[in-house]
Amino acid sequence: MLAVGLTGGIGSGKSTVADLLVRRGAVLIDADRIAREVVEPGGPAYRALVDRFGKGILLADGTIDRPALAKLTFPDPDALKDLNSITHPAVGAVMSRRRAEQESSDNVVLFDIPLMKPEHRDLLSLDVVVVVDTPVEIAMARLVDGRSMERADAAARVAAQVSREERRAGADLIIDNSGDIEHLRDEVDRVWDVLSKRAAEVQRA
Repeated sequence: MLAVGLTGGIGSGKSTVADLLVRRGAVLIDADRIAREVVEPGGPAYRALVDRFGKGILLADGTIDRPALAKLTFPDPDALKDLNSITHPAVGAVMSRRRAEQESSDNVVLFDIPLMKPEHRDLLSLDVVVVVDTPVEIAMARLVDGRSMERADAAARVAAQVSREERRAGADLIIDNSGDIEHLRDEVDRVWDVLSKRAAEVQRA
């Protein structure tokens, strides 16, 4: 197994890159998807979130209203810190279990982690970190025009993440997504070629 961390800021096109890599043969372990699982009723983070943020974050069926929770937490650094302290350990535990399931395979295993930190490299024993890089102004335009976000909401979400410079500094490989989809496909092909060769080297070792 080659363990590959994939990250990028909101609006960077990271999800599109993940899809393109899966089409080329990668196995995806998606932190966002797992984050939705752990906050479902009965999930490991559900009760702690309700206790911390109140029943106002619940929909009528008892599930967590994710947009309402986001509005409470993203503009408030203390609330965001509390949210992360509840959800991140739960997500990390699930990701570690799923990594173990792939340990003996010869797959390129892609860990899609939006808020990747240096400790993720050790926690998940990542062999390679790939960053999807997009200028902030382009990412903002995608959020406002493509996702119909309010500009203030988009700016708050961008500000809550690590900076573009920090992400780039932690990268082994960078995928540039400042152009059109054809440019992005070429970038993904380039990186997939590198990852495939690394995976083959791991198998031979």
